[in-house]
Parts: sequence; structure tokens; C-alpha cells
Amino acid sequence: MRLLDSKRVPYTATTYDEAGEFHTAEEAAELLGVPLSAMYKTLVVLRDTAARARPIVVMVPSDTELDLKLLAGSLGEKKLRMASQREAERLTGMQVGGISVLGLRGTAFELLIDKSARDLETIHISAGERGTEIALRTEDLVVLSGARYVVATG
Repeated sequence: MRLLDSKRVPYTATTYDEAGEFHTAEEAAELLGVPLSAMYKTLVVLRDTAARARPIVVMVPSDTELDLKLLAGSLGEKKLRMASQREAERLTGMQVGGISVLGLRGTAFELLIDKSARDLETIHISAGERGTEIALRTEDLVVLSGARYVVATG
């Protein structure tokens, strides 16, 4: 949120989990009164090739599943795998369920977003901690994060 404030990017932050309990995306969308398709989850993906070990962070709609084969094809990779919870938290420094692409810009991660986001005026993403989300213009998210559109869901 400090980044958005410093860049004067309009957004709305909402804390929906004061108790610190982890909610599913479905529960969060219901609590926030937004469609699940507008809530994007942030996933950590790893390449299986040691020569190109740059980790990937990909944002996909919460009502879909990441298709690793489609994503690999979009990136010209042979094989990708999901990071384990432990790997994701170690690599990002954030808890699973609270990983924010905005907190990872300018890092060694390749930042990606599913092409379906192009259809959204407003997107909801994690604010960097479990139970807090940010709603902002999709275009602002892409410009600010430097994320690249890819095919990641079927």
C-alpha cells in the first residue's frame, strides 16, 4: 500500500480477517461482496531446469486452476512445477495466502498475470498479508508490477 500511495495510484484496501484466520478465496470474495472471478490468487511456480532457475509468480483468477502445461507453453518451457508452501514462503518472504505481486516487483521473480485479467476494470489481489486485499485498476496493477500477460488457465 505504501508503494501505491507513493505512486498516487488509487486503490481500496480491505481487511476481512481481523482474527488472522486463513480464509479461502471463496470465503474472502463472499465477505467482500465481489465476484470470485475478480479475485486473483498469486502462485509461485518453479522451472525444472537448473540453467533457468528464475522463479515465476503468476496471478490467476481464484475461480480457476493454474494449468502448468498452458503456462509452460506460453513461456516456451518444457516443464514447470508448483512451489511447495515452504518453498513459496522462503522465496517470497511472505505467507501463502498473503503473497503480493506488488511486494515482489524489482526482485528476481518473473511476474505474470493470466490474460483473463484484460477483461477486468478492477482486480482484487493480496495486499501482502493474509486477510487484507487491495482493489485497483487492472491496468495500474500491470503497469506498476511490470507483470506480463500469459495464457495460464484453460
